[in-house]
Amino acid sequence: MKLFGYWRSSAAYRVRIALHLKDIDCQAVPVHLVRNGGEQHSEAYTALNPTHLVPTLIDETVDGNLVLSQSMAILDYLDNKYPQPALYPESLYAKAQVQALALDIACEVHPVTNLRVQQYLVNTLGVEDEDKLSWSHHWMSVGFTAFEETLQKVSGKYCYGDHVTIADLCLVPQVYNANRFKVDMSAFPLINAIVERCNQLPAFIKALPENQDDAIL
Repeated sequence: MKLFGYWRSSAAYRVRIALHLKDIDCQAVPVHLVRNGGEQHSEAYTALNPTHLVPTLIDETVDGNLVLSQSMAILDYLDNKYPQPALYPESLYAKAQVQALALDIACEVHPVTNLRVQQYLVNTLGVEDEDKLSWSHHWMSVGFTAFEETLQKVSGKYCYGDHVTIADLCLVPQVYNANRFKVDMSAFPLINAIVERCNQLPAFIKALPENQDDAIL
């Protein structure tokens, strides 16, 4: 397998966690999102992924090679192909709740911090850096506030009960991103506690952006 990604991409980060949790051998292929105008826009990369986004997974064990984009689809694929440890609970009810938690982050919080969204605000709409940061803080805080309320009903050691799920894989990178954006996270004690527990696990440590070969610190 090959994972095309960028060290600081939240979406690639969540896939890296899954790969380490499941101990899947996968070659990391860096795609620098800023250098040379963004390598994600190169002809070679867009031939793999027309969305100009990371990550992209290639599974060369499949006849004809499977090329898969969208981190949530990649996570589900990996979970079905390598079922242990599972990223979802067994029961239908619990699985649906975990999926909703994961999508609360992936669909509601993550997009506002996406590089191309941030670049559009500045380069096309002419938003000043201070206003862009305020806009980003607002929408991240709105998403985290709702997530914290849900955690009060379903969390244990982790987002859903006492086992790591796909919800934790989505949450941890987004909180990392929020800290990079200097969002005030003091209002979210459950989120902070869960992230702290996750970041003590080997798979999460290995997946940290600063621990990637292409990291530029």
